[in-house]
Amino acid sequence: MEEKLTYRDAGVDIDAGNESVRLIKDCVKATYRPEVLGDLGGFGGLFALSAKYQEPVLVSGTDGVGTKLRLAFLLDRHDTIGQDAVAMCVNDILVQGAEPLFFLDYLAVGKLDPKQVADVVKGVAQACKESGCALIGGETAEMAGFYPVGEYDIAGFAVGVVEKSKVITSARVKEGDVLLALPSSGVHSNGYSLVRKIVFEKQGMKGDAYIESLGKTIGEELLTPTRLYPKVCLPIIQRFDEALHGMVHITGGGFYENIPRALPDGLAAEIDGGAWEMPEIFRLLQEWGNVDWHEMYRTFNMGIGMVLIAAKEQAGAIRKFLEDAGEVCYEIGKVTKGSHDVTIKGGVFHG
Repeated sequence: MEEKLTYRDAGVDIDAGNESVRLIKDCVKATYRPEVLGDLGGFGGLFALSAKYQEPVLVSGTDGVGTKLRLAFLLDRHDTIGQDAVAMCVNDILVQGAEPLFFLDYLAVGKLDPKQVADVVKGVAQACKESGCALIGGETAEMAGFYPVGEYDIAGFAVGVVEKSKVITSARVKEGDVLLALPSSGVHSNGYSLVRKIVFEKQGMKGDAYIESLGKTIGEELLTPTRLYPKVCLPIIQRFDEALHGMVHITGGGFYENIPRALPDGLAAEIDGGAWEMPEIFRLLQEWGNVDWHEMYRTFNMGIGMVLIAAKEQAGAIRKFLEDAGEVCYEIGKVTKGSHDVTIKGGVFHG
């Protein structure tokens, strides 16, 4: 008698998928805001936009985690990657003044492991909750034969809202504006192709190698999740909306590519590289890889995750507001006349 094939025989386990949903259901529901309609498991997520906005503008963003995933596979640790996926999206829409409303994730796996999926999605849910946005939907796709067993990719999609009159654009930025900066939590989720080449190829390290100057293993340092900025920045956006002229999320492209995105024609940025203490991991990467400092600032965040461009007269008040709330805030430079370029002096540039 000819054998009857099932979807499971082809590598897709529907029962495992149902089990993963069961494991994540409670943590997902814990992220819901009052505006969320319906329940987990529908064909689409429903969100009723609040009537408090006169001219609401929806701001959307999507991103992934990139090759940082290789670290998660190497160390078999999957509880931090979800935060990276959320942070890369909500931090991006935040810079235009948007409050994150809801988030959806897309997770593609080679072979569905319910616990692994639950670890990833629980990280997503926790980051959503901290950012104040609801995790209203997602998709877990088991793609047998496409990804190796144990490996996966994750992407996220965030939607936020801002009043039309308060959208933050480069048109607000003026010569003389002050650049205030909030620290990063580490390398975040950019530059990991170079990181891996330096650490694991050039230096030949293992993920469990203990680094004395870091006080932890290199794997622990590199898997530190991307910092979430909504809770810190939304009060600034709301309280100092006229004084806050611009925001910059320092992601791929570092200082040289991201800061100009917030500047209008005819203006540039001058940065004091000695205004903050560079985290040890960046010094180590530069030394181990013999990387030119310009390349470092073009690839990594160098310890700065978010930049606020503030009116000179109100910059001190914004900085005090942040410090009174227990936040570290650096004044790292100013806006000058120029052609969209960034000049860094001081610190490692000895200028």
